[in-house]
Amino acid sequence: MHKHHSALGLATALRPVQPVTLIRPHAARRAARFFAEKFPGRSLYAVKANPSPELLQLLWEEGITHFDVASIAEVRLVAETLPEAVICFMHPVKAEEAIEEAYSRYGVRTFSLDTLEELAKILRATGNATDLNLCVRLRVSSEHSKLSLASKFGADPLELRQLLFAARQAADALGICFHVGSQAMSPAAYSEAMTRVRNAIVEAAVTVDIIDVGGGFPSSYPGMEPPPLEAYFEVIHNAFEALPISYSAELWCEPGRALCAEYASLLVRVEKRRGDELYINDGAYGALFDAAHIGWRFPVQLVREQESEARPMEFSFYGPTCDDMDHMAGPFLLPADIGAGDYIEIGMLGAYGCAMRTGFNGFGTTAKVVCEDEPMATLYAGVEERKTASGVIQR
Repeated sequence: MHKHHSALGLATALRPVQPVTLIRPHAARRAARFFAEKFPGRSLYAVKANPSPELLQLLWEEGITHFDVASIAEVRLVAETLPEAVICFMHPVKAEEAIEEAYSRYGVRTFSLDTLEELAKILRATGNATDLNLCVRLRVSSEHSKLSLASKFGADPLELRQLLFAARQAADALGICFHVGSQAMSPAAYSEAMTRVRNAIVEAAVTVDIIDVGGGFPSSYPGMEPPPLEAYFEVIHNAFEALPISYSAELWCEPGRALCAEYASLLVRVEKRRGDELYINDGAYGALFDAAHIGWRFPVQLVREQESEARPMEFSFYGPTCDDMDHMAGPFLLPADIGAGDYIEIGMLGAYGCAMRTGFNGFGTTAKVVCEDEPMATLYAGVEERKTASGVIQR
């Protein structure tokens, strides 16, 4: 993989015709060390956010040894990339064949579930194994998060007591897990969810060995600049310590976005300008799925040797395919004199950008280049000073 100091150095030297993914291994390493050292428990990387084998290896080297997977394909990927990793199958609805393969071939012992039917499926697939970690998923609110995960999974409150009791009888270690939604903008999301955990434990009167607070840890984007992650960790730790659980109970989390968002950005070229619309060479069917389909605003900057002195203005983007849906409304703030042939860096695409890419219309392959400069936004530059997605320094 080639190296360049920055997006500007790459654009100036190569003038790439196709989009280029800019990889920053040092940013992923820094995020992994932060979670490994500061989260008051165990961190499981949510592989769905970015399944790059190179990224998995980086995280492993910096102390992330457990991985949250959602499919048998992700089980195989982690096992082949990191044979010594601990794999946790945390999708609450799994094919019985996938459970059997994960358990018998890859040594997976941790499974999540949210129904009695799923519990029975796990037990059948594992031959009524007695060495299982079974994590019952609660349904919690996503009101503090930008993307809800509150409707698809989570045990029926009317069945929860029975499910916890049945899972306790079958499990070597019983866990309770939840997910507050993606990009949680307040630590209150976790304290409120932990109140539901407490109520569930008291109601079911079971001994719990694992509390898994899931993902949702945020990154910094325009208009979405969260509190320091230490504030989330403190709230979670205090709530965990107050739970009526086993003295040896473990605390887990499943960061995805927070570990990999800063790992990658995208260098794109403007192919056409039409008023306040820019036609670029990547889009909704590439790394910008979230920008198109849920209106996610990523940080952007003009990449040009001579800095523009033009006033900033709001633009929307069209991607390279022939589909009208290949549209990113933004708004994306860029200099008013931008035009065809210019390059734009789109930041914070290490999370979900590469994972969502397709080959529609023949657009979909991008070169990867390692960059040594800082990502466009970071939550890990230091405790006292953080650069936000808008470029403002907060102290």
